[in-house]
Amino acid sequence: MQDDLILETISVTKNFFGDKSSGVNNVTIFIPKGKVTAIVGESGSGKTTLLNLLYGTLEPDHGEVFFKGEQVLSRQKGLQHAHKVMRMVPQHDTDLDPRISVWDTIFEGLPAEDQSQAIHRVTEALNLLNIYPLREMPFGKLSGGEKQRVTIAKALISRPEVLLLDEPFNQVDATYREGLQHDIRYIVKEWKVTVVLVSHDPAEILSMADELIVLKEGEIVENGSPEQLYHSPKLMYTAQILASCTRLTSAQAKNCGIKSKRSVIIVYAEHIKISSIGNKWLVKMVLFKGFFEELIVEKDGLTLRALNYDRRKYPVGSKVGISIGKYFEFGKWES
Repeated sequence: MQDDLILETISVTKNFFGDKSSGVNNVTIFIPKGKVTAIVGESGSGKTTLLNLLYGTLEPDHGEVFFKGEQVLSRQKGLQHAHKVMRMVPQHDTDLDPRISVWDTIFEGLPAEDQSQAIHRVTEALNLLNIYPLREMPFGKLSGGEKQRVTIAKALISRPEVLLLDEPFNQVDATYREGLQHDIRYIVKEWKVTVVLVSHDPAEILSMADELIVLKEGEIVENGSPEQLYHSPKLMYTAQILASCTRLTSAQAKNCGIKSKRSVIIVYAEHIKISSIGNKWLVKMVLFKGFFEELIVEKDGLTLRALNYDRRKYPVGSKVGISIGKYFEFGKWES
C-alpha cells in the first residue's frame, strides 16, 4: 500500500434485503492520508453505507476494506487497531444523554488509559471547537450547531487518525456552518487527521474537500478534486450535484444562442450574463442570496437561473437580455 493512503476498499459490495439497487456495488476507493475526502451523491446513492463499511459497522457482502494495509473486519468480530483509531460522528445524536453536561459528554470519549490527563484533554477539545463557555450546560439544552460541535469534540478527544462525518453540518445554522468548517480544516492541518465526510450540500463539499468521490446508484461514477469536477464534469449527474444549473434540450439551447452537438446541455447560473440589451426574457423571480441575487428568467416557456451581482437592477416583471459564456454538453450526439 502506498504511504500516502490510509483507507481503501477493493471491489466492495453491500446490499440490503437482496436488492442490488440498495447499498454499494463493486466500489474501489483510495483515501489519502491527512486530507478531507467527501462522498457525494443523491439520496439513496450509498453514501452512508460506504461510510459504515469504512468504519467497520457494516461487513461487505463481497470485497475488502483496508486501513494502512490491514484488512478491516466487522466490529462485531472484535476490535482491531483500525477500529480504535477511527471515530464516527453520525447524523443524529440520539445516543447521547441530554441530561449530562458538555464536559462529561466529551469526557466519555476519552480512553481509560488517558483519563489521568482528563482536565487537559477535555479543555483542549472544548477550546478547539470553541465551546469552552458551554462546558457546564446540559447537552440537551444546546442548539443543533452546538451539539454537533460537542459530538465532534467527543470524537476528537481520543486523537483518532481518521474522523468519519455523516452530514456533519445538517443541523448547523448557516451563521455557524462556516466557522465549524474552518475548525475542521484547522484540525486536519494541525493534528494530521484524515477526514471522510458525507454531504449533500455543494457549498460544503467545494469549500471543505480535497478530494471528491461521486456515487450514483451505489457505484462510483467520478472522482477527483472539487475544482476539477466543478469546472470539467464528465457527467451531467456530477454537474447537477455540484452547481446551481439549468438542463436544456438541444432545441432549447438553440433558443438561447447555443449551437449544440449533443442532446443535453447544462448551463451553470454563473455562466449566464444578464444585461439590459435584448429585453426578450421576463424576470419571474428574484431570490436574495446576500451580496448577489439569483434571477429566474423565462421566455417562451423556457426557464433559466442566472446570478446577478448588481442587486435590485432587474426587479420582477422587467425584461432582460442574456448571453451564455460557457456550457457543458452531454447525452447523445446529434446527427
